[in-house]
Amino acid sequence: MNISMLVLHGLILSVIAALFITATLRVNPRIWLQDHPPDIQAQVPPKTEQERKLSLALGIPFLLLLFVTPLISTLTLDSQGQGSVPFHLLALHAFGVVLIFNVFDWLILDWLFFCTITPEFLVIPGTEGTEGYTNYRYHFRGFLTGTIFSAVTGTIIGIIVVLL
Repeated sequence: MNISMLVLHGLILSVIAALFITATLRVNPRIWLQDHPPDIQAQVPPKTEQERKLSLALGIPFLLLLFVTPLISTLTLDSQGQGSVPFHLLALHAFGVVLIFNVFDWLILDWLFFCTITPEFLVIPGTEGTEGYTNYRYHFRGFLTGTIFSAVTGTIIGIIVVLL
């Protein structure tokens, strides 16, 4: 297992994903409305048809980023081991790459920026001062869900690399 590669690729994924999320939030914070705490969602109307289409158009590349980056990293690990890396280490590596982003998302994007700093561009108009902007527990639950997502993604990627 190459820990330095895992950490490097996890950090690269984290930076690219954070830039993507920040850019899309600057375009329209309602793109991520489904990821906001319920009290914030309750204060605004549902997404418009245009916002739903934009969320989908941006969500697909984002999910691909979360899958392709650890896939490439795991393929690289496997090629360095000349195809002899066991499945459990391949899956663990992919899991680790995604988990690093999940931790970064939770601590830096959610707790630091969303809950603590709360830049103006993150605030959906009409929700200023809503308690959801400081709901650390909500984002911790999101981290736990993201950990399950990381494990599933790691397992799928491990299977794909073994089959290739």
